[in-house]
Amino acid sequence: MPIAITELLTRSVKDALDKAGLPALEDIAWEVPREETHGDYATNSALALARVAKQSPRKIADAIRANFPQSPMVVKLEVAGPGFLNVFLSPVWCAEALKGILADGRAYGTSRMGEGTRMLLEFVSANPTGPLVIVNARAAAVGDALARILRAQGYTVECQFYVNDAGNQFQALARSVDVRLRQALGETAELPENSYPGEYLVDLVAEWLARDPEGTRALAALPEEVRIEKLGRRAVADMVAGQRTVLEAYGTHFDQWAHEEADVRRSGLPERVIAELTAAGHTYEEDGALWFRSTAFGDDKDRVLRKSDGELTYFGVDIAFHHYGKFGRADWAIDFLGPDHHGYIQRMKAAMTALGHPGDRYDALVVQLVTLLRDGQPVRMSKRRGEFVLMEELLEEVGRDAARFTFLTRRHDSPPTTPSSTSSTCTPACRACSARPPSSRLPCRRGTRLTSALSRSPRSRRSSSGSSSFRAWWPEPRAPASRIGSRIT
Repeated sequence: MPIAITELLTRSVKDALDKAGLPALEDIAWEVPREETHGDYATNSALALARVAKQSPRKIADAIRANFPQSPMVVKLEVAGPGFLNVFLSPVWCAEALKGILADGRAYGTSRMGEGTRMLLEFVSANPTGPLVIVNARAAAVGDALARILRAQGYTVECQFYVNDAGNQFQALARSVDVRLRQALGETAELPENSYPGEYLVDLVAEWLARDPEGTRALAALPEEVRIEKLGRRAVADMVAGQRTVLEAYGTHFDQWAHEEADVRRSGLPERVIAELTAAGHTYEEDGALWFRSTAFGDDKDRVLRKSDGELTYFGVDIAFHHYGKFGRADWAIDFLGPDHHGYIQRMKAAMTALGHPGDRYDALVVQLVTLLRDGQPVRMSKRRGEFVLMEELLEEVGRDAARFTFLTRRHDSPPTTPSSTSSTCTPACRACSARPPSSRLPCRRGTRLTSALSRSPRSRRSSSGSSSFRAWWPEPRAPASRIGSRIT
């Protein structure tokens, strides 16, 4: 397995510290200097060790340089500033290393270190209440990249999409579709509170009537309770089918599509896991509700599993899904969570630990949202208001590779900002346009510009209140990707 350059340099620094009789340093940080004259890599190890060694950083750095083992990889060492150690790599060594990389081809960087270990990654998992949007595109890029990295290291990886087709949001979708269908049939009907007013549901109902007019009208004639349930299920099926199509076009494949209603609730998994927790003494009743003693496992407060009215909480259902639907299939489970789910991580760790899973075998990575700006101010996107930028539009205007690359050049836990512009010229990031004379810089769709769904008025992509002057362009990549690794709702 190829060894990272920084790992080789770390070993040499540790050998030098030992030979110089200096205290050991467990973590050695490396960075690539901004100035080429400062070398290829630099470390502040001498500064970090100064207090423990009771010596000046410069003296420690000089000792490291004097005792640094000879290596064909390093051509020069230099002490700079208050005690930084700059490392200059040998051009000959770099050329030989590059030859090895090219010779390995697609096998470069792969290993068998994870062989025999099953990893399960759940990411995107957008609610089936509407089409996928630009936020989901970021989660898909990051999750799929992590899956590929893990597979390249020999792990058996399963990618999972969890469809939240139960609970309040499902009911809101079902009632919204019911109103749109009755409106399409000429009835007077108003959308209820907390509904989905987006025009995409109008289009959905129109497609049903065009494809199967008799069946759709028969559905509309059913008793209300039955009608709403069936309409909701049909809407979810169509939404999920559309999500699958877009994700496949994005190059993201999921091995399992798990449904909360069919695979968890109807299977009785929540009741089974609650019984298991209760038998182990991890639950108690208070105020008519059933609580999980999550504080016994590091959480900041205990959590409700079943409310006083007998209804299960989302957390109670999700514990069952993780216990049976994740750890029943894998040795490690990683969730990708949205930015409003930080507090969810510790409580799920607590539940998994209580159920006998090692705490470090469950992890969750928070993927920040994508911020669009209009006149310098953030634009709040919402399916409920019918204002959002579709993932399929991102693919149409930017392309799969460019979109994935741009998302992966930013830390998953930092919010990338897409600035707005009312200018008719293309952006500085567009290489196609930057090659033209300034006088010919006309509006361009080939480069890195993304025209927001809010800048036009296709009926499925904006509300009637959307601004027709909004434009957003795809920003230029700025920073390398970090450790990648939930559920975006």
